[in-house]
Amino acid sequence: MGVEIKLTDQQIPASPVFIDFLLQVIDGTPFDATDWHNQLSEALSTAQQEVFARARQNAQRVMESPLGQRHVGRAYELFVALLTGDYATIRDLQFRFHFINIIGVPRHGGSYLTKELYRALGYDPERVPNVIAHDGFPEASPFRFEPGVNAWTTSLHTMAEFLTMVEIYFGDARPHTGKIVVPKKLTKGSYAGGFFHRILGESVEHLFTVRHPVTSCISTYDKSGGLPAGGRFTVRSNIEDWVRRDLQYTRGFSAEELLGLDYFDAYLQYWEQYHYYVATTGLSANRNTRIVAYGDERMERQAQSFHNRFESGLTPEAFRVFDKRDRHPEWFAKAEPAIRRVHDVWANVGLAFPVDEVMEAW
Repeated sequence: MGVEIKLTDQQIPASPVFIDFLLQVIDGTPFDATDWHNQLSEALSTAQQEVFARARQNAQRVMESPLGQRHVGRAYELFVALLTGDYATIRDLQFRFHFINIIGVPRHGGSYLTKELYRALGYDPERVPNVIAHDGFPEASPFRFEPGVNAWTTSLHTMAEFLTMVEIYFGDARPHTGKIVVPKKLTKGSYAGGFFHRILGESVEHLFTVRHPVTSCISTYDKSGGLPAGGRFTVRSNIEDWVRRDLQYTRGFSAEELLGLDYFDAYLQYWEQYHYYVATTGLSANRNTRIVAYGDERMERQAQSFHNRFESGLTPEAFRVFDKRDRHPEWFAKAEPAIRRVHDVWANVGLAFPVDEVMEAW
């Protein structure tokens, strides 16, 4: 007896960012200028809301286009391959593309290195779509199961869409040593390290960016609108929402309990747990890794290595660092034990967390 299971696009619809990407492909229009690489921007982005609005307006047009149908069909083909363990289909992509992932907590310098990697490969970062280069897609997160949401299925589905977009965007790019290089800022990679390691290929490169939690926290609240009144945690930005989500997942905090926490205490728990994920979810299985501590010389040196490797003939743009070490001196004593714990956890899986460089607190 056979069993047939049917899933439709009503149950697992195409993602708005995928629809928006396909709309530009179908229309043949250049991708809009993006500022995902803007290291100095402190503005909260509204790009996601704009993408969702465009997708709602244009989904039908994309689905009625023969080209749109072909690409949507390819995404669902890859989704089924991921669901069923169709290794050969995924292996074909691994033979064709070489992924270089920049992984780290937000505000750790990853956008700068991703931008320089694209420049080294001959791309204008302003014309590289956010969904291709930056850290919002594909989706990975602490596990959620609620009406209409299964986080594991979402990761499989958005990975299939991302791989389809990679085929479209990079398909005609010049290979390097036999493969097309795909740079990706993969902040969410820590939540499902084994998944990204196995699906993107065991030859994938990981570059981890690390920074002192105090200066990282200051940079986060600066971008989110300043330290909240009373120094209590609140949610105004994507990064703060990730802090909320992760603490609810690991500590079981209610929304009310979270809003009563000291801002830095909440952030430090998120920062520490994120680094534990790096060491415990499978990313550490790949020994083709580099670790870069925040700082202008170190970031620019790593960026220059990209330009040397891919013979771009360019030099990296300046990495701007601002000294925040005189703000919240009381936070540094709280942070040091967490830094030491992360060092020890990383050492257990063969990763060298650079304590001395991080303690410079840039």
